[in-house]
Amino acid sequence: QVRVVESGGGLVQPGESLRLSCEASGSGFSITDMGWHRQAPGKQRATVARIPPWGGTNYADSLKGRFAISRDDAKNTVDLQMSNLNVEDTAVYYCWMNAQTRAGGPLLTNWGQGIQVTVST
Repeated sequence: QVRVVESGGGLVQPGESLRLSCEASGSGFSITDMGWHRQAPGKQRATVARIPPWGGTNYADSLKGRFAISRDDAKNTVDLQMSNLNVEDTAVYYCWMNAQTRAGGPLLTNWGQGIQVTVST
């Protein structure tokens, strides 16, 4: 089983930056795509960014230019650098990783429990 844990959330002021990190732990797993979603108060969970194992990134259109996703396969981590934050970015941010725990086994999506990011004066 793969455990995914986010870190780095908190309270920031509008215009500031924040970096979220996410790490997978377990044994014998192989990760493919990684990404972040977020869920703002009263809204459905929505895609933030995705990064496949071969490079290249995908972002929600509204976040392009402000958010940057990166991964470190040696550490099984994925980071989300967020800049010029505004109050609309306030949400619980969820990390996810697609992983296979055994050769020939299913590719499952593993979610973190979420971390709060609040942008407020």
